[in-house]
Amino acid sequence: MKIAVTCENNSVFQHFGHTPEFAVFETMPGKIISEYRLATGENGHGALATLLASEKVDLLICGGIGGGAINALTNAGIEVVGGASGNVREVAEAFVNGSLQVRSDFHCNHHHDHGEGHSCGNHSCGSNSCH
Repeated sequence: MKIAVTCENNSVFQHFGHTPEFAVFETMPGKIISEYRLATGENGHGALATLLASEKVDLLICGGIGGGAINALTNAGIEVVGGASGNVREVAEAFVNGSLQVRSDFHCNHHHDHGEGHSCGNHSCGSNSCH
């Protein structure tokens, strides 16, 4: 299984559509066998789904994510686990071992075109959207 985790400075990045890179882990049952970083460039959530699909990612682990991004990922055949935080390798290891703890309030259920930040559950989004 190939797992991608939204990443900035080795921590789970909380805004899927704005993540600077993904930490990508190739796994076997119970263990990680390899790890690399995948830069995102200036891509938005639709292009990020395509990028992850082209890398043959099976699962995305992230902090916050919107419904449109979840739909794009699901349509690309990628499962989504939201509400994660912490060190990306530790998060991936916890998922592989079945012990990953996540927040249930990770959905950003809105989209707005103004430049003000907003609050999505327990995290604050300082940009236009969380997608």
